[in-house]
Amino acid sequence: MTEYWLISAPGDKTCQQTWETMNNLTSKQNSLSVNYKFHIPDLKVGTLDQLVGLSDDLGKLDAFVEQVTRKVASYLGEVLEDQRDKLQENLMANNSGRPPEDEGGGGGGSEDRDSESSSGVYVTPLQSPPDSASSTPDQTPTDMFLLPLGPADLPSYITRFQWDIAKYPIKQSLRNIADIISKQVGQIDSDLKTKSTAYNNLKGNLQSLEKKQTGSLLTRNLADLVKKEHFILDSEYLTTLLVIVPKASFHEWQQNYEKITDMIVPRSSQLITQDNEYGLYTVSLFKKVVEEFKLHARERKFIVRDFTYNEEELAAGKNEITKLVTDKKKQFGPLVRWLKVNFSECFCAWIHVKALRVFVESVLRYGLPVNFQAILIHPHKKTMKRLRDVLNQLYGHLDSSAALSGGNTDSVDIPGLGFGQSEYYPYVYYKINVDMIEQSKV
Repeated sequence: MTEYWLISAPGDKTCQQTWETMNNLTSKQNSLSVNYKFHIPDLKVGTLDQLVGLSDDLGKLDAFVEQVTRKVASYLGEVLEDQRDKLQENLMANNSGRPPEDEGGGGGGSEDRDSESSSGVYVTPLQSPPDSASSTPDQTPTDMFLLPLGPADLPSYITRFQWDIAKYPIKQSLRNIADIISKQVGQIDSDLKTKSTAYNNLKGNLQSLEKKQTGSLLTRNLADLVKKEHFILDSEYLTTLLVIVPKASFHEWQQNYEKITDMIVPRSSQLITQDNEYGLYTVSLFKKVVEEFKLHARERKFIVRDFTYNEEELAAGKNEITKLVTDKKKQFGPLVRWLKVNFSECFCAWIHVKALRVFVESVLRYGLPVNFQAILIHPHKKTMKRLRDVLNQLYGHLDSSAALSGGNTDSVDIPGLGFGQSEYYPYVYYKINVDMIEQSKV
């Protein structure tokens, strides 16, 4: 299942204790979910007014970044065309690198493993082995704590999430970090529009020309069907026309084409090619009766195609297709690479926005000093309702009205407390759906 729940709960004596209580109840005892600690570094809290205002803005930023992420994924699928089945393996995410050991992402020895950071947020050191209480079926002592060096699939990225300090310095204010993400993703969105427009125009022009190379003789390009010897060229008085004749009328054409007007060259008609419905014939006649011939031919359902044999123009047309095919191939590789890189950028930014939202809402709900444990839950599909009930029993005392309503409270927008969410629970809660393929088809 591609749905994850990102929640936070206030710390008990230690945040480790909060984690163990929740993990034992939902995962070990009842097998309702697989749980992961979600590591949020020491962030600058700021003032209450700043947090309230930022909370609302982060909700809008969350929606915007998710929209751009899915847009990039969707367009990558379009560009891959007949290789669309490889879309999933191209949707990867990775941070810019490991966080420095001296900044909020961890790096202490094993003695710090159960301690809280200075802000009260539990941060697991990268290299520390887990204790038995915090490991889960999907986490080994190694992969729980190591940030993937290369691109990771989306579930691996969020379950091993580490804050990217290189891109989003934790010494900056929360507002500045949000602005960095907004500007970064806004630029990607703008670049995507430019690149997709250029590539779509190129692809459209090529498809238009290729369509003219196939299809009915009534509409297709005739240049690759005719040869120089089919035409009378460089004559002052005579010319050759190309006529589309329905298959059912072949006999009528052959018997009567010389009688359609005067001044038609006898036995000048030749069948060049035919498709399922029509045949392409030539006929030679005097130039001065061309318009009269077109009129009378149309009355008999014979269609004269406008065509002038010019070797230079025909060569230029063929060269244009070749050029467009070459241009498309040249642009395909760099465009796919750009989309892959910037999908990763957007997805990572989106998860960082989720982390910001959890931090801000947790401070607003649980107060200062900062003391909460963020947890990523991967619910089992068939036990989601039971899992929700267990969480409400565990955390219902935090907000009795939310526990009683089961998350279906009326959407009353109280700025800064996340009450405008359609789903409100006594604990901080955000849903993350990492399915970028089915969602992008909608």
